[in-house]
Amino acid sequence: MSKVWPRGSYTTNNSNLIRLCLLMHVRARKKVGETADWTQTGEESRRTKRLTATPKPEPDISPEQTKISSITEMSRLNLTMEWLMVAFVALLLAGHVRSEEIPYEHHMSQLQACPKECHCPPSFPNAVYCDNKGLKRIPVIPPYTWYLYLQNNLIDVLAADALRNATQLRWINLNRNKITSEGLEADALKAMSNLVHLYMEDNLLSSIPSPLPAKLEQLRLSRNRISKIPPGVFSGMDHLTLLDLQGNKLQDDAVTEVSLKGLNNLIQINLAKNQLNTMPIGLPPTTTQIFLDSNNIENIPAEYFKGLPKVVSLRLNRNKLANGGIPKHVFNLSSILDLQLSHNQLTEIPVISSGLEHLHLDHNKIKSVNSSDVCPPGALDDYLDENGPRLRYLRLDGNEIKPPIPRELMMCFRLLRAIVI
Repeated sequence: MSKVWPRGSYTTNNSNLIRLCLLMHVRARKKVGETADWTQTGEESRRTKRLTATPKPEPDISPEQTKISSITEMSRLNLTMEWLMVAFVALLLAGHVRSEEIPYEHHMSQLQACPKECHCPPSFPNAVYCDNKGLKRIPVIPPYTWYLYLQNNLIDVLAADALRNATQLRWINLNRNKITSEGLEADALKAMSNLVHLYMEDNLLSSIPSPLPAKLEQLRLSRNRISKIPPGVFSGMDHLTLLDLQGNKLQDDAVTEVSLKGLNNLIQINLAKNQLNTMPIGLPPTTTQIFLDSNNIENIPAEYFKGLPKVVSLRLNRNKLANGGIPKHVFNLSSILDLQLSHNQLTEIPVISSGLEHLHLDHNKIKSVNSSDVCPPGALDDYLDENGPRLRYLRLDGNEIKPPIPRELMMCFRLLRAIVI
């Protein structure tokens, strides 16, 4: 994983400096407008003369023309100086902001306390890089660390002592280690009260870590051995918007309304590559992206999306869906823009909404495209209807369909830009 320079939340109280920067920015923009207008007018005048005048020998440049040329050059020079001044003030402001981000004494103590196994860039003192070092234990982390990178090591225990000073952590990356649920000491994570991003992918966890920091926004636990979600583990997690549980061992009884209770603002959930046989129950109504690829799902309840009014993207690739497992109008949702049903057992194209933009149906058993079934009702009534079907991308390769595509289908989906057969 490549290193990413962290970005902090910079603030400043130097209002005079900000006002100066904005003032000079406005003045520079005004100069640009005046110069552009003058240049455009001059160009139009010259173009008119070229079209109407007869060719004549080019006269010598008059003193008046020389004066205009000099004024033009001076204007350009002044404009350049204005922009240079804006850039200089911006740099001063940035330097001032960064200096306020962490006091000098904290800066020095942070660098002095940097673990010998790690790297603490002087220009980004809030970041500590301990990745790819073959570490078996987490070293003592300096107190003013915001971003901690520990991926690609041999760590098998997440000890609370190692992070006892790092109370300001916002981001910790523990991907590709050997941490087990038993090696995760009690309250090791909860102590990090400011943590918003937690990466623990490719470890040996068998359960969702608990308790979790209350301010957490992203929890990434893909490719572990998680088979259970403890009841109440997400209680009070009102800030969590992304939950990635891809590539674990979750079954239907693990993903329930009880186990997911507390995810009141969840936006994206990834349950791909687990052992689900049915659609997960209890997803919060705020969910907009649902990833369920590579499970064993055979059917979708007719009223499943009734409590999910904001779903924009739904991925059910590589499941066991057949025509009988998909109710006729289950995907006729006004909110959905991206629907992926590749690598299933469908023999017909399901009914879709007029607002759908991307439809993936490749590698099914579809033999023909019946435009009367696929085209939303009323789509052919008015060729210029702005509220007509919005489909732009259709993928049908890997089926038993033979060209040509019915003309009625192209007439229906007039915004279609790509179709793969």
